[in-house]
Amino acid sequence: MRALVFAWLALLTACATLPGPAAPLTGDSFELAGRFAARQGEEAASGRLQWRHTASDDDLLLTSPIGQGIARVTRRDGRYLLETADGRRIDAEDPDVLVEEVLGWRFPVASLPSWLRARPIPGRPAQVERADTGEVSSISQDGWRVEYLAYGSPNRLPQRIRLARGDLEVRLHVDTWTTPD
Repeated sequence: MRALVFAWLALLTACATLPGPAAPLTGDSFELAGRFAARQGEEAASGRLQWRHTASDDDLLLTSPIGQGIARVTRRDGRYLLETADGRRIDAEDPDVLVEEVLGWRFPVASLPSWLRARPIPGRPAQVERADTGEVSSISQDGWRVEYLAYGSPNRLPQRIRLARGDLEVRLHVDTWTTPD
């Protein structure tokens, strides 16, 4: 099981770049580039990510730490598609189901656009803790704990994030954020 988890995380860690913007970023859209590290028990994986998220589309490109293309996850017309460097293609309407098909357990892919911006998922119970500065320091929701370890300047968006559930821990370091003006 753990080997499968880290095989998938390594799979999601492309020398390619995201396609140019199809439309300007609006509303809750964003682009980010950064790094991730995941650990479950004694196993670990890491890599780089580029993500463009809009209300209608997602393009998530994950590469190995040395920049080799491994996989791309896209969302178009309500469908998610995982394409691997070896040509494997898996699609689903629900990204969490897509991950479950690959891993055998769910990872909160659908929750990430909100959690990355330090927002709980609307309409679901959540415990939100704030620092003295007023910034969100953690969100506990759907069995996950999301901790905001650092915020960037001048945009005050989360820069270092830790997601944990059970013995699985994923750390994200966002190097650059692009959001609507």
